[in-house]
Amino acid sequence: MRLMSMLRQRHQERRRRQVHNGLITSRSKRKGSPCQQDVDSHGSKTQILSGPSLPEDILWHIHSLLPMQDAAQAACVSHAFLQSWRCHPNLTFNKSTFRLNEDAHENDIASEFCSKVDQVMEKRSGVGVKTFKICMLRGCKAKHFRYLNSWLQIAVKPGIEELSVLVPEKGKYEFPYSLLSNGSGDSIQDLHLSYCSFCPTAELGPLRRLTKLHLSSVRITEEGLGSFLSNSLALQWLEICNCNTLVSLKIPCILQQLGHLEVSDCSRLKVIDSKASTLSVFRYHGCSEIQLSIETLQLKNLFLAFPNAVHYTRVNLPLTMPNLEIVTIKSGREVSTPVLPSKFLHLKYLTIDLAGFGSWANYDYLSLVSFLGACPSLETFVLNVKEDRVKHISVFADPSELRRMKGQYHQNLKNAKISGFISAKSMVELACHVVESIKSLKCLTLEAGQSDFKCSRPDNKLGKCLLRRKVLVEARRAIWAIKAYIMPKVPRTVKLHIVEPCSCREGEF
Repeated sequence: MRLMSMLRQRHQERRRRQVHNGLITSRSKRKGSPCQQDVDSHGSKTQILSGPSLPEDILWHIHSLLPMQDAAQAACVSHAFLQSWRCHPNLTFNKSTFRLNEDAHENDIASEFCSKVDQVMEKRSGVGVKTFKICMLRGCKAKHFRYLNSWLQIAVKPGIEELSVLVPEKGKYEFPYSLLSNGSGDSIQDLHLSYCSFCPTAELGPLRRLTKLHLSSVRITEEGLGSFLSNSLALQWLEICNCNTLVSLKIPCILQQLGHLEVSDCSRLKVIDSKASTLSVFRYHGCSEIQLSIETLQLKNLFLAFPNAVHYTRVNLPLTMPNLEIVTIKSGREVSTPVLPSKFLHLKYLTIDLAGFGSWANYDYLSLVSFLGACPSLETFVLNVKEDRVKHISVFADPSELRRMKGQYHQNLKNAKISGFISAKSMVELACHVVESIKSLKCLTLEAGQSDFKCSRPDNKLGKCLLRRKVLVEARRAIWAIKAYIMPKVPRTVKLHIVEPCSCREGEF
């Protein structure tokens, strides 16, 4: 740390001057000041030095910008920073904050952690903070949560801006929402709660400055969440993850600043109904399709991940989300994409991730052309495929002619990429359509499956190829398909990039 080095250098220069003037005396003969030595965050003692000659307010500002551990260490070696440390505005407590006995039982480690945090917080009584983040350790019991409540009483005061409370997965902790009432939480801008119960009521009062809310594995009712959101009119960013008590999520229209909504892995969730007119980014990840209603024309960026998400997006969303510009879709199971008249008129970037198609050998990749045809403004198309088991029909095993999709032309698509390319006939047909029907195309990248792995990589300590023979055989077959069926059709104006798999065992094929 440059600041610590500067302090040590100044101390060494001062000692050299003292020696030159004959002023050095034995340390044992000096009267020690209680501020000359202090204990750092790891428990070791360090002699305190004088700080640089700067105004106190500038020193305190510099000190406040340091990470908590560095700030504590600076306070241990500098008088100038000692008082500033006791008022440090940003407190973060987790397993790496202190040097704990990792060989002890987890209950003992948790108790030691709480004891050290308590020592710090006791000295902070009456001193406000801007940031308070705590990640309680495994082994924490009810008695430890009583400590946590007392720390929150100290930290959550007018002026706090960021609050993060993470408890162990199996911890039964109820966040004391009353702390946020009576103006104490009025300054909070960022709130993150994890693995706890949160039961806000209408009496909570407004949180006028709350702009970001992240709830992860929080036990909360639909009514409680609705009440909390209705009191958070400045909210701009909302993330809800693994909140399995929710069956429906309703975003009220009064949230006129909400721009980002992210919902993931809420196993019981069936309905998302958002009336926030300013929403521009929506992300959803789940195990099943949901009833989705987004009442805004501002939505530009969409991420969906669930089975049959490609089909769902193509069929259901062009009319309800007409102004999308960026769409990312992930799916582990799909049916063929239908040809429909509806359009995504403004869509420019489309990414489709298809994984685990070993059980659906008959999936028709060529049907994705209908999605491309619905996007007249599309500029970039990326298809990522990962087949766990090779069960498709290879183009080399089917002697029939390649199909062509007539009437599907694109005037703006410039870049296309297919990673995890396989020799499936329908994928070869898709790639042929791209090079033949897209006159605006500038660059096409075809990347064979597992081509990102090379046995020569530094992290391959075994020194041999780790890919299964079947995987390498299919990757090599995919390259043959590209060279036989696609490469001859690529116009001179298009740059074709072919990414091949590991070649160390090429002689086996």
